[in-house]
Amino acid sequence: QVQLVESGGGLVQAGGSLRLSCAASGRTYSTYAMGWFRQAPGKERYFVAAISWPGGNTYYANSVKGRFTVSRDNAKNTVYLQMNSLKPEDTAVYYCAGKLGRYSSLEYEYDYWGQGTQVTVSS
Repeated sequence: QVQLVESGGGLVQAGGSLRLSCAASGRTYSTYAMGWFRQAPGKERYFVAAISWPGGNTYYANSVKGRFTVSRDNAKNTVYLQMNSLKPEDTAVYYCAGKLGRYSSLEYEYDYWGQGTQVTVSS
C-alpha cells in the first residue's frame, strides 16, 4: 500500500511559479513510477507529467512541455512538479499518482492517488 499526500498549491499570478510536492509512504514507493494529473472545474482529469523509477525518464503533456518539470527525491520519498510561466488555463486541482512498472500518461493504469492540491492562476 502506498499513501500519497500533495502540497504546495495556491494562488499565483499569470507568469508566476509554484512547486508542488507529493510525499509518499509505504514500503514499495521506491519502485513506483509517478505521475501528475490535473482536473479543472467541470472537466475530466488529464495527464500532466510522469517520471520513471528511479527517475531517468520523464514525459510531459504538450500543454506543459517546456514550462513544467517533474523530478523525484527517492531518499525523501517525494515527487515534485515545478511549474513555471503559469497561465490561467493551468488552474486545476493537481493530483499525484503511483503505479508499478513503466511510467504512463493513462489515468487508469495508476494504482494510488493523492487527495489533490488546488492551483489557481489569476490573469
